[in-house]
Amino acid sequence: MSAKSIMIQGTGSGVGKSILVTALCRIFKRDGFSVAPFKAQNMALNSFVTRSGGEMGRSQVVQAQAAGIEPQVEMNPILIKPTADTQAQVIVLGRPLGNFSAIQYHKFKHKLLKIVKDSYHKLTEKYDIVVIEGAGSPAEVNLREGDIVNMETAKITNSPVILVGDIDKGGVFAWLWGTINLLSAEDRKRVKGIVINKFRGNRKILTPGLTWLERKTGCPVIGVIPFFKHIRIHEEDSLSLDYARFKGGGEVKIEIIYLPHISNFTDFDSLFGIDGVCVRYVGRGESLSNPDGIIIPGSKNTIDDLAYLREAGYVEQIRCLAKKGKIIMGICGGFQMLGKEVRDPLHVESRLSSIEGIGLLDAVSTIGREKVTHQVKAIPQIDEWDKKNFLRGYEIHMGKTDLGTEAHHLFKIIERSGEAVEVMDGAFNLKGNVLGTYIHGIFDNSSFIRWFLNLIRRCKGLPGVENEIDEISLDEEYDKLANWVESNIKKDILYQIVERGMEG
Repeated sequence: MSAKSIMIQGTGSGVGKSILVTALCRIFKRDGFSVAPFKAQNMALNSFVTRSGGEMGRSQVVQAQAAGIEPQVEMNPILIKPTADTQAQVIVLGRPLGNFSAIQYHKFKHKLLKIVKDSYHKLTEKYDIVVIEGAGSPAEVNLREGDIVNMETAKITNSPVILVGDIDKGGVFAWLWGTINLLSAEDRKRVKGIVINKFRGNRKILTPGLTWLERKTGCPVIGVIPFFKHIRIHEEDSLSLDYARFKGGGEVKIEIIYLPHISNFTDFDSLFGIDGVCVRYVGRGESLSNPDGIIIPGSKNTIDDLAYLREAGYVEQIRCLAKKGKIIMGICGGFQMLGKEVRDPLHVESRLSSIEGIGLLDAVSTIGREKVTHQVKAIPQIDEWDKKNFLRGYEIHMGKTDLGTEAHHLFKIIERSGEAVEVMDGAFNLKGNVLGTYIHGIFDNSSFIRWFLNLIRRCKGLPGVENEIDEISLDEEYDKLANWVESNIKKDILYQIVERGMEG
């Protein structure tokens, strides 16, 4: 192995490990190194499909983009997608291995260590630096035995560790000191530096605490990263509280239902920040507020989430809004829910064999065992659409949808994983105000966003918008993130840790 490595672990979930790895990937790239991210095991419902059709965690995709390289499944060899509180689908090297209970997977996962090692070695043969991300905390004493994503990965890769703590939650010094104290003597030696994340306030007030922390742990604090809101980087696998509130303001109001098993919520990131558009996630216990458009997102458990919509009263609310001519759209599982029925004859998701749908589309969906994962190109089957203007996205679904006579296909997929095809996708009703698709990432196409917003505007009696919707420049956002982190870390110590590795 010729590559150097550094590992980012955290005091807990949500402390900023993913975002720091993203920043380091960009910093090292700008400094002239070829760099790749790596996370042995990721638990997330927010996933992505590679060019080869493999499924992987979106956080490693974002990190690969920051590094300026093509995502590959070896960067996240194991992906766990929860389907219920104690059940999850396990995806290995981009392909589903099966559904496991928590106990079953805990007993099985040590068998995946060879795949973790081989995936990491494949990256080291190609890149100068591999930036590794841990998961949760390395100090979970009940999970330490059999943990393959934190200190076991550090051991396998012989990587020095930087420990990250979130000061915004409070108690960061106890959190950092406690985490290090709970590690074994061998693992404590791997921690070579500390980063305090999400700091607000005067840095001078923090100085006595930093001095104490360095004295107690014997590790340098190599960075204090201020809290930021001005950089638009995809969230990893859960919604922050801010997502539950309105963002933006203007003539068009869109509400997205936050499903219990919501997946790929980053599908809608491009809607935030558009002038004249107000977007809100609607959480459990909240009512829809008579918006102009409703979006039902993807789901890892369509049947359970459809039952939730009915029990919480959302089905009737959605039906009433559709009768008023409001625009209703479903993505993937949300598309299935909009039909007359969702069937699960093989009991892939549920003990139920079928469940009544919302009934706004003349369609019946059947869940199957085969998982469809492709990057796609598609042409909208809409009269006013220029058929030369195709859209890009990706499919991640288990099932198919059959249309009746009162629904038409929304898209024709013309390419899957680089191969020419002709596959009809999605649906819209005869009235034209209810639509759905299996294609994730459809809102990353500015031309589709403009069409969708103009559809809403027409239904409100407003003039359409002809201007192009500005797309987010990911390169600019990654550079802003790198600048933010680089200006708040001791870069010389960072490089010393990378260069010396475990010899330092």
